[in-house]
Amino acid sequence: MSALHEERLDTVTRYLLESGATSVLDLGCGRGELLQRLVCEPRFTRIVGIDIDQGPLAEARDSLGLAAAGNVGRVQVRYGSFEESDPDLAGFDAAALVETIEHIDPRRLSRVEGCVFGIMRPRTVLITTPNQEYNLLHGLAPGQRRHLGHRFEWTRAKFRQWARGVAARKRYRVDFIDVGPPAPLRGSSTQMARLIASTAPDIGSRN
Repeated sequence: MSALHEERLDTVTRYLLESGATSVLDLGCGRGELLQRLVCEPRFTRIVGIDIDQGPLAEARDSLGLAAAGNVGRVQVRYGSFEESDPDLAGFDAAALVETIEHIDPRRLSRVEGCVFGIMRPRTVLITTPNQEYNLLHGLAPGQRRHLGHRFEWTRAKFRQWARGVAARKRYRVDFIDVGPPAPLRGSSTQMARLIASTAPDIGSRN
């Protein structure tokens, strides 16, 4: 695991702890790297990871010592998509989307928005994604992406525009955190948005 990814996971864990959450969703949990950190924190009494790829899900279960068919107890790992409405995933204090949204077809981001911020509606949502402006410092050519599975990589301005739009539509407030060593004029390699729900009812989010 790279030093940057270690810092990314540590940062997300720290902000989840600071949020006061006791129940956490890891949306797009992959091999369970964030889950392994969360289970070490007694404050988190309910932890659920979901992913659409069965291979990494099996690795996550193995790393956490979970039975393949077992989905009970403090920690659960299950097949699922944050593009699909699932009432069972509603009511969590916090959710993390760590390096996942860039794998989504941009045309489906509105669906992700509706499911995560409307149906699930955690009080705190943390989203990390690559900062396109930093790619040159990773040795990438203009237009080249960090991973073949990335459907897009956003500049800081584009990411902030999107996250602020989500916050306004779904009644959250948002701030932004750089993750990784900063470079002049380019920011850090990873950018993170922290969205915190308004205490007012989100009446329109389920429409």
